[in-house]
Amino acid sequence: MLVTTDRDGPVAVVTMNRPEAMNALSRGLRAELAAAMEAVNADPEVRAVVLTGAGTRAFTAGLDLKELGVEGLGAANAEEALANPVKAIEQCKKPVIGAINGVAITGGFEVALACDVLIGSENARFADTHARVGIMPGWGLSQKLSRLIGISRAKELSLSGNFLDAQTACAWGLLNRVVPADQLLATCKQLAQDMASADPHMVQAYKALIDEGFALPFGEGMAREHAHSSAANAQVDKAEVEARRLAVMERGRTQQG
Repeated sequence: MLVTTDRDGPVAVVTMNRPEAMNALSRGLRAELAAAMEAVNADPEVRAVVLTGAGTRAFTAGLDLKELGVEGLGAANAEEALANPVKAIEQCKKPVIGAINGVAITGGFEVALACDVLIGSENARFADTHARVGIMPGWGLSQKLSRLIGISRAKELSLSGNFLDAQTACAWGLLNRVVPADQLLATCKQLAQDMASADPHMVQAYKALIDEGFALPFGEGMAREHAHSSAANAQVDKAEVEARRLAVMERGRTQQG
C-alpha cells in the first residue's frame, strides 16, 4: 500500500508509504492519500489526524517528476482531490498535524502547508525548487508561505531553491516545534489526543472559522467571527458551559502539576 492508516483511539495516523522513492507523490500515492483523507474525514470515531512519511529521509519529496514527464503538467494544477493531495487534506474537517520526519520539497512543501499544525524532527528540511525545475506552484505555496513566514523570507526560499533546516524553520514560525526523531510521532499523537479530547463539533467549527477568517481581510474576518459567535453562542446551554468550565480548571491543574 502506498498510503497506510493506523488508529490509536480517536487519532488516525496516515503515512505516505513509498520510502524507496522518498515518498514522492506518484499518481497512485495521490489517489490513495485522497482516499485515506476522505475515509478519516467521514469516520465519526476519528477526531484528529497525524500525517507523516515512511522512513526518516522524507516527509515527501513532492511530485514524481519522472511520472509527471509522462503524464504532462496537468497533474500539477489538478483541482480534484484525487490528483491534488493538498485539496484532499484541506477538505478534512478534523485537525491535521503534519509530522515532518524528513525533507518536504516543492509539492511536498505544499502538502506540509496543507496541514493545520507542523511539528518536525531534527531531520526536517524544506525546499521550494519550483523556480529551478521550471514549474509554477499550483497548490498554494506562492500565497501560503509568505503569509506564514513573511514575504521576504518566502522570496528568499522560493527564488533561491535553498533548503531550510528544522531549527530555522521553527524560528521563522513554519514549525511549531522541533523534537528528536524518535519522539516525533509520539509528540504529534499526544497533541492530536489533546485536540481529540475536546468536543469534536466545536473543534471542527472552530477550525473552519479560523481558516475562513484567514482567507479574508482582517476586518471581514472579525465580522465573520462576530456573526458566527452571535449565532452559535445564543444556542449555548449555561449549565453545560459551567460543567465544561470546571473540567477545564481541573485539566489546567493537572497540566501544571
